[in-house]
Amino acid sequence: MPTLNLKLAPLQNPGRYRQLAQALTALTAELLGKRRDVTAVMIEDLPAARWYVNAAEVQRPTAFLEISITEGTNTALEKAAFIAATYSELERQLGAGGPLEEASYVIVRELPAADWGYGGATQQLRQLARLSEPAQAK
Repeated sequence: MPTLNLKLAPLQNPGRYRQLAQALTALTAELLGKRRDVTAVMIEDLPAARWYVNAAEVQRPTAFLEISITEGTNTALEKAAFIAATYSELERQLGAGGPLEEASYVIVRELPAADWGYGGATQQLRQLARLSEPAQAK
């Protein structure tokens, strides 16, 4: 049940948002092994005049992607591969053949299973329920 929050500048068109959501969902499933059906992507765009690096307006496209996953479900190598691949994808889609603003980020946040959930149940309760299922139901 990963959630991805992407902030970007400059403003994009609706087709680009859909392409970004599709690519980010695919990379999350492929590289982190997360289920597509519970992967949520939220995209917020900002005018370049509202994004500053070194107290100056950004001059190139820029992105800030933060993904939340359950703590301990991915290795350091998997997270590193995800960060590299998603940064490349953001640069490909937003950079128009050029680089992103240097201060563009991809952040993986790990949350304890007891601290978040979906559908009204924490990840910890979901894990406990799976462990208590009869062997044939698994």
